[in-house]
Amino acid sequence: MKKAAVIGLGDISPIHLAAIAGNPDIELCAVCDIDPEAGQRAPEGVPFYTDYEEMLREAKPDCVHVCLPHYLHYPVSKYFAEHGVNVFCEKPVALNTAQAKEFAALETAHPEVHIGICLQNRLNESVEMLKSIIESGEYGRVLGTKGIVPWARPKQYYDCKPWRGKWETAGGGCMINQSVHTLDLLYFLGGPVKSLRASVSQLLDYGIEVEDTVAAQLTYADGGKGLFMATNANYKNESVQIGVQLEKADFAIIENVLYRVAQDGSREELCEDARLPGTKFYYGASHAKLIGKFYKALEDGTDDYIHVRDAEMSIRLIDAVQEAGRTGGSVAL
Repeated sequence: MKKAAVIGLGDISPIHLAAIAGNPDIELCAVCDIDPEAGQRAPEGVPFYTDYEEMLREAKPDCVHVCLPHYLHYPVSKYFAEHGVNVFCEKPVALNTAQAKEFAALETAHPEVHIGICLQNRLNESVEMLKSIIESGEYGRVLGTKGIVPWARPKQYYDCKPWRGKWETAGGGCMINQSVHTLDLLYFLGGPVKSLRASVSQLLDYGIEVEDTVAAQLTYADGGKGLFMATNANYKNESVQIGVQLEKADFAIIENVLYRVAQDGSREELCEDARLPGTKFYYGASHAKLIGKFYKALEDGTDDYIHVRDAEMSIRLIDAVQEAGRTGGSVAL
């Protein structure tokens, strides 16, 4: 059994705590947050710390879950990796491409530790089946992809945690915070991206630094095209939509269901994702699946999980979209 600690008791931490509690092979040995009042949210009987260095010395976890604001993901992960502790880090993997490369170099420099990145939507049942269909070659190669994220965030979302609206601490807006999973899936399913063009804007009058709305056209290395659209300016959170056109069939993930789409628009349901209960359903329900996979790799000494090097492209795509938005031209990856 491995001992786990969770650092950061914010919005995403309950998902990690529930996954740990539901896994008989993981013992939660400590939780940590700089806010002393966060200790009231700690599971009963679990030691609470406000200093993660003290936590490391006293609790001696085998793995830490980094559930902190974006700007702390890399430095905190680096601290623990350099102390020989395995790391499971929430998305995004980094603030920008340069930092993502540093993180990937850290991973290479410390083969004795496992560093997993939480891009859990790769393990959604719909995505797993669609990935298998694509790799089978039964329907030919990918001709086009689509990823749409029509979400909503009130001004209070940024006001209550100001780091979210700043370049220095968030690394971006709706892309890095809300739709990094969708960008990740567009290259995970569609293949290497060669270049892109994009429009980046603010539709909401929130006084933040970062973008709230983007649209981009991707050109894949094999000539296929992709469309990516994301916004926090919708009137409510609606289902992310993923589409993939193959030579012999079209597929779509809508409302967490994978469909094969006929030429007349009729749809055949192929599978449905497990669904997270409550109002945070749009997080997806595959955190526990990915966390279980990561801890199995720790036990077996294998590398069957999402590495830093796997997640680096999501940040490269975000930076390329930002650059294309600023310059109005095509950006190569």
